[in-house]
Amino acid sequence: MQIAHTSDLGGDALAAVRSLMVDAFGDQFTEDDWRHCLGGMHALLWEDGELIGHACVTQRRLIYDGEAVRTGYVEGLAVRGDRRRQGHGRTLMSAIDRIVRGGYELGALSATDDGVAFYDVVGWRLWEGPTYALSPDGVVRTEEDDGSVFVLPVSGDLDITRELTCDWREGEVW
Repeated sequence: MQIAHTSDLGGDALAAVRSLMVDAFGDQFTEDDWRHCLGGMHALLWEDGELIGHACVTQRRLIYDGEAVRTGYVEGLAVRGDRRRQGHGRTLMSAIDRIVRGGYELGALSATDDGVAFYDVVGWRLWEGPTYALSPDGVVRTEEDDGSVFVLPVSGDLDITRELTCDWREGEVW
């Protein structure tokens, strides 16, 4: 397991991460998705010099109950196809949980359809309330993201049935 900030990863490691993401998500993995993986803390699982798993945490601001909450947002969780279902995802999420709990008020992520059951099992809570995004045109409803946003409360109590708003970014906002 390697934990490192994007700035501490060399070109070879970043190329390995990007290749893993493309292999895991295919055409669904966009240039915006790649940019969302940069600028934060990475957990990388290496085996015999090859990257078999990755996840990262970047800082975002989510708005809950009228307050901006410093949030560790999880991006790019993937395990190489031939190494799945062997506990590597749990190992990565354990490292991610430590990063989130050590530096943020809240953890959040948007799960793929295949990932929903996994995040529930590793202790993240499905956000049950409506989701929104701060867009260049103001606050917009992101109904298509309802049912895919998970949170890891770190400080304070959250009512997961209330509204949750994310900051704006290109590509998928959640």
